[in-house]
Amino acid sequence: MRLNANGLSDRKQWEEKGYALPEFDREKVTAATKENPFWIHFGAGNIFRAFQANVVQNLLNEGVLDRGLVVAEGFDYEIVEKMNRPHDDYSILVTLKADGNVDKTVVGSVVESCILDSENTAEYERLKEIFRKDSLQMVSFTITEKGYSLVNGKGEMLPAVVEDFAKGPEKPASYIGKVVSLLYTRYLAGAKPVAMVSMDNCSHNGDKLYAAVNAFAEAWTKNGLVEEGFLAYVNSKDKVTFPWSMIDKITPRPDASVEQILKNDGVDELEPVITSKNTYVAPFVNAEECEYLVIEDAFPNGRPALEKGGLMFTERETVDKVEKMKVCTCLNPLHTALAVYGCVLGYQKISDEMKDAELKKLVETVGYVEGLPVVVNPGVLDPKEFIDTVLNVRIPNPFMPDTPQRIATDTSQKLAIRFGETIKAYQASDVLDVKSLKLIPLVFAGWLRYLMAVDDEGNKFELSPDPLLDTVCPYVAGLELKENQDVEAQVAPVLKMKQIFGVDLYEAGLADMVVGYLKELTAGVGAVRATLKKYV
Repeated sequence: MRLNANGLSDRKQWEEKGYALPEFDREKVTAATKENPFWIHFGAGNIFRAFQANVVQNLLNEGVLDRGLVVAEGFDYEIVEKMNRPHDDYSILVTLKADGNVDKTVVGSVVESCILDSENTAEYERLKEIFRKDSLQMVSFTITEKGYSLVNGKGEMLPAVVEDFAKGPEKPASYIGKVVSLLYTRYLAGAKPVAMVSMDNCSHNGDKLYAAVNAFAEAWTKNGLVEEGFLAYVNSKDKVTFPWSMIDKITPRPDASVEQILKNDGVDELEPVITSKNTYVAPFVNAEECEYLVIEDAFPNGRPALEKGGLMFTERETVDKVEKMKVCTCLNPLHTALAVYGCVLGYQKISDEMKDAELKKLVETVGYVEGLPVVVNPGVLDPKEFIDTVLNVRIPNPFMPDTPQRIATDTSQKLAIRFGETIKAYQASDVLDVKSLKLIPLVFAGWLRYLMAVDDEGNKFELSPDPLLDTVCPYVAGLELKENQDVEAQVAPVLKMKQIFGVDLYEAGLADMVVGYLKELTAGVGAVRATLKKYV
């Protein structure tokens, strides 16, 4: 059983093994898409393959759509060369359900894959051709938040961007430079309308994309490298829009246990490829069953009826409320709480933590008791139902190979949003008392305990990557696992860092509580478990 057009011509053997196959005429859809593409997506990664591509497949199967997707990869060309094209753009989606069942789908809605390389004339010309088409309605992105940044960690402009600003749209080297060059092609073809939709998991993602695109349009206009009207085109809402969106679906790295399931079925050539850029990509993607994509409904060239595939279209304010609900209360803070305590307690899978009575109660209290009172209901999703699904279906799913160590990455960058916004909402409230927050401070203390890089048994472990480790770790370096140490003298400067917690914990009246918890968490071997039992 080979995952390509030829191998899939024998449908019977795939269906007998339980695979759902594309039910549309792929040749016809491919021809129609090449002639009149409506949606091109940049970023050929797992989330796209598991979510957007599957939504389009379902709508093709139902006859709602008659054209498929074009995907373009601009960061790691080998994904297209070594994975998409050898498999004729097919991939396998393995949906890992909380009840232990596995759904296997061969996804064939991606009918063309392109390489975003301005040095490759044939590839780049094809992309320009797509951008000239009247039919193009949406250009979407999952290129990670970093993909929109034109500067490095020190705030200095990236060399490729400096060069692109000076040289113009002919052969840009930077990712966004190439995208803006294609948008300029669309402008030259008659200033045709299009929606530029970031689907990356970051706040106000449309603004991040707009800021990057506009910076190029401004620089090129100022340097006389593009027609005067291009900047106005980028800034005209009836021509080019940058909708906000909120995406939520967990798609961990392809897992060996899933690969084995497919091998046992007789699927050949499943070996993952690790590219020269260290991207890990396989012919299959494993993902949870839950998925949410809420998009601001701002499409100047119209859009297909993607709501029939479960996507939600609404106004910008609602997207913002949904995002805040997820990031500040209903999912991300719970993940972070489990991550830091999971590492200290020696867990290797997030799902196993939900079998731990204290950790389960910790996140239930942080979500339902401390978080929900300040959530603004966005209307399109109910916050309580969202948390119910997170805690009862999503996180406990034993088939989701997600680890506390992965989720603990960059925690210093996450606390201000994931917990600080809740603290601020309590401070601003006439009816809520910030000092009634008991377990959010326990999460903060747990993070400081985690930074000691010693587990509850007294064994050393490796901290997950975080840009502020060099800043914060020295403050816990003097702490030991013993009673009656002056914890506050060590960590007081950290507790005042608004960039970490979103607030000065002394000004918020929560520092004493954090210090008290940390004292107990560091009292000796087994103190973390004892502290959780006592307070949770």
